[in-house]
Amino acid sequence: MKKLKLMAMAIAVIAIAPAAMAQTPELQRGERLEKLQFPAATMELKGWTKFGNGKVYTLPVKAGQHVKIDFSTKSQFAFLAIFDLAAPDDEAIFGTDEDGQTFQTTVKQDATWLLRPYYSKASPRRGLGAPYSILVEPQAASAAPATPAPAPTDDSKPSPLFPSRK
Repeated sequence: MKKLKLMAMAIAVIAIAPAAMAQTPELQRGERLEKLQFPAATMELKGWTKFGNGKVYTLPVKAGQHVKIDFSTKSQFAFLAIFDLAAPDDEAIFGTDEDGQTFQTTVKQDATWLLRPYYSKASPRRGLGAPYSILVEPQAASAAPATPAPAPTDDSKPSPLFPSRK
């Protein structure tokens, strides 16, 4: 009976481990992980990145959420890459080096994103790195075009369609 329980626990651990590992990012030397929660209002993250030393962030997102992420820096060599930790490949779903400074999307499925600010290794290596700012903004769902509200009626004027009875 004891062996059966141990085998069942081992199988459970083996089944759960890949899912847990898919959500745990591999950090580069010098990186520190900060776990975030999806914000109810705009959240600003400020930091400094230098050759792999700095913070990286995990952000859990749910299907149907609308989010906008803005990256800003004064350095032409600092960038932001966003990865989906559940994706089987190591491709970024967004990168400021190719896609611009703003990422805006509606999340298709529950996931955990890794936000990784980095200083380009192709830079001329001047300076110690670069400061950055990341704004994570939840967006309201796109509302269907609303019909305009009827104009308030002025009872002092007669309606052209229905003349007043005197």
